[in-house]
Amino acid sequence: MELTKITLFMAFTITITSLSTQQKHLMLALMCVETMMLIMFTMLVMFTSTSMTLSQIPMPTILLTISVCGAAVGLSLVVAITRTHGNDFLKNLNLL
Repeated sequence: MELTKITLFMAFTITITSLSTQQKHLMLALMCVETMMLIMFTMLVMFTSTSMTLSQIPMPTILLTISVCGAAVGLSLVVAITRTHGNDFLKNLNLL
C-alpha cells in the first residue's frame, strides 16, 4: 500500500513538472491538468477506502464531477481557439 502511495505521489510530481515545462500546445497542458485530477481522484479513493469514514464517501464523486466539467470547458476552449487562430499554439495567442 505504501508503494502505491509513493508511486502516485511521484506521478503527480512528474505531471506538475511537465505542466510547468509545457508551453507549446494548449491541448497538452490541459491533458496534464486532467492527469493530475485523475491521480488526485485515485489517491482520494484510496484514502477513503482505508479510513472507512462515512462522511468522506461522496468526495471522490464530487472531485470526478468537477474534473469532468473542467475538461469539458477546456475542450470547448481548445475548439474555439483552433477555429479562430487555426492552431492551439500558446505562442500565437495574445492573452493580454
